[in-house]
Amino acid sequence: MAENGTDCDQRRIRMSKEQHNGNFTDSSMLSERKRREREERLNIVLWKKPLVTLQYFCLETLINLKEWTTKLWRRRGVLVCVLLALAALTALYYIEGTHQQYVRYMEKKFFWCAYWVGLGILSSVGLGTGLHTFLLYLGPHIASVTLAAYECNSVNFPEPPYPDQIICPDQETAEGSISLWAIISKVRLEACMWGAGTAIGELPPYFMARAARLSGAEPDDEEYQEFEEMLEHAETAQDFASRAKLAVQNLVQKVGFFGILACASIPNPLFDLAGITCGHFLVPFWTFFGATLIGKAVIKMHIQKLFVIITFSKHIVEQMVALIGAIPSIGPSLQKPFQEYLEAQRIKLHHKSDGAVPQGENWLSWIFEKLVIAMVCYFILSIINSMAQSYAKRLQQKMYSEEKTK
Repeated sequence: MAENGTDCDQRRIRMSKEQHNGNFTDSSMLSERKRREREERLNIVLWKKPLVTLQYFCLETLINLKEWTTKLWRRRGVLVCVLLALAALTALYYIEGTHQQYVRYMEKKFFWCAYWVGLGILSSVGLGTGLHTFLLYLGPHIASVTLAAYECNSVNFPEPPYPDQIICPDQETAEGSISLWAIISKVRLEACMWGAGTAIGELPPYFMARAARLSGAEPDDEEYQEFEEMLEHAETAQDFASRAKLAVQNLVQKVGFFGILACASIPNPLFDLAGITCGHFLVPFWTFFGATLIGKAVIKMHIQKLFVIITFSKHIVEQMVALIGAIPSIGPSLQKPFQEYLEAQRIKLHHKSDGAVPQGENWLSWIFEKLVIAMVCYFILSIINSMAQSYAKRLQQKMYSEEKTK
């Protein structure tokens, strides 16, 4: 009897090992297949497979339009209310009356705020790669206001043409009367709107992870899959990147609101992980979004504003130009275009509407304009590539489902 019992135990252990080995083999094959499919998708880019990429992009666009149309139809009651509100606002906009001055003022503020919120969303949500709109738009705007404020000794720029063009006001002000706080206040609205846009752009990872946790389904997102793998191998993580991600995840999970606030208040390339962590652990929406909004639109934006304003203050800029001129051999030739650019900006600031507009273009502004165009083009190309790869993933998942049903 003992021998029979021992034989049964041995057979059970052997069967358990075989089952474990089979599961391990299946898991390895699945991981290898996912790796292969990921490499295939990454090769679907415009500079390698232009026709396939454009075809997949168009098909993915049509699928997304169909999905959005279906969602709007399901919420047709809300859609009708929105359309009625828009019709009422349109009528109010075109009907003449004493209210038109307030309508024009609200229109100007609305489009100004929407412009910066949109740039903030583009910088954060990325759609495959983030467009660095702070470096390309908000930072230069704050720098222009700072330089103009020190040159004009005022921030009361005439409106119009401000913010499209900055010129000094007619009234003379005493030199040195401009303060750091006055410049901060002048650019506060656009900076906070940009920060609010970046906070809105952090919502997709949160909602994706939250929906995946509640439904129990595997999400169609590689970052979330990497997050789950990171949780599984948390104890064996050795490299710096993995430890940094785990630190963010632990901070958000254990500290809650103030942990999210701390991550959102500093420039943090790993903040997407904070959104995924909050969604995965079902952190309430207003806890996550409230902390993110305060951190990005208030704390972080004031830090970034102070940095730009101090960097482009009059004495710092003059010292930087002087240091460039002190470089041996090439210093004077490098210093000249910077001096010409600053002098051209001073002339523009003191330009009056009845005078002649100074003509000519500095090569620094020309390079910056071309850099902006290049980065916007790259951003558009990355969207096309990302959507084409999304469609390729749909095809791979469809093929895998068909294989499982056979």
